[in-house]
Amino acid sequence: MLKGRLLNKKSTLAIIAPASCSSKDNIDNYVNKFKELGFNIVIGNHLYDKYGYLAGNDKDRAKEITDMFEDDSIDGIICYRGGYGSIRTLPHINIRSIKNNPKFFCGYSDITILLNYFAKNGLITFHGPMVKSNFSDILTFSYFKRMLFNPSKGMIYDLSNCKKYNNDYFTGRLMGGNLSMICSSIGTPYEVNLDKSIFLLEEVNESPYVIDRLLTQLILSNKLNKCKAILIGHMENCSLNNYEDSFTTLEVIKKRLIPLGIPIIYGVPFGHSYPNLIFPIGGIATYDKNTNKLILCENNLK
Repeated sequence: MLKGRLLNKKSTLAIIAPASCSSKDNIDNYVNKFKELGFNIVIGNHLYDKYGYLAGNDKDRAKEITDMFEDDSIDGIICYRGGYGSIRTLPHINIRSIKNNPKFFCGYSDITILLNYFAKNGLITFHGPMVKSNFSDILTFSYFKRMLFNPSKGMIYDLSNCKKYNNDYFTGRLMGGNLSMICSSIGTPYEVNLDKSIFLLEEVNESPYVIDRLLTQLILSNKLNKCKAILIGHMENCSLNNYEDSFTTLEVIKKRLIPLGIPIIYGVPFGHSYPNLIFPIGGIATYDKNTNKLILCENNLK
């Protein structure tokens, strides 16, 4: 796998918006807060663009991504926010340039489609907080900082407080992210490859029946039958006030996924709540059922 360079507080990070737009005041507010972390910051030329619900037209957003990878003065790239629109950039992205200029690239939610597309083409990317995230959360920031500055082999995620089903040892390549975005790639040239993977899965603002539908799509598409394990993160606001005519989200997950016979770990701290820990998409990890620890098997930046 290709790896970006190791970062430090003097590194230059580019901020881009591959998906939805925001108001200038909101962008400036969050960018100024992010600058307090100490990085040199470069603002994307299209960060303030608006095109309906998108941060500019598809070709401009795709060119921004490619340009930031090609710019030697940029050490890494972090997305401003998710929302919607990353998938529309894919036909316009120069994947050869991405592969020829490997860099730290981080985001989550709608950015899932980019993380996995780049990883499918050999670049380790990072499912983690964005500029609009809350870096005052201690665990979120500490894992983010360690991954950038000192991503040593053996970085540990303690999963002791998570629910486990079919609990067993496993090793695989971390892939996945937002459930809706993973499903949206099926049947396209950018379909996410989950073979022999540890599948990360999280979601926000979806009812239990929608989670059922999305998981069923993955099952019927044979996307899960070669997974080594499934790690389920925050299922934020995926609940109902009344369950008289519904399963809970956890019940849906148990009914649909436990029969696969692979390890399922529920409540891993990543996704649309906090802590939102950073994970290397495309990086290899192993899980020890005796210690309840997920351990990275390699450095994921040079």
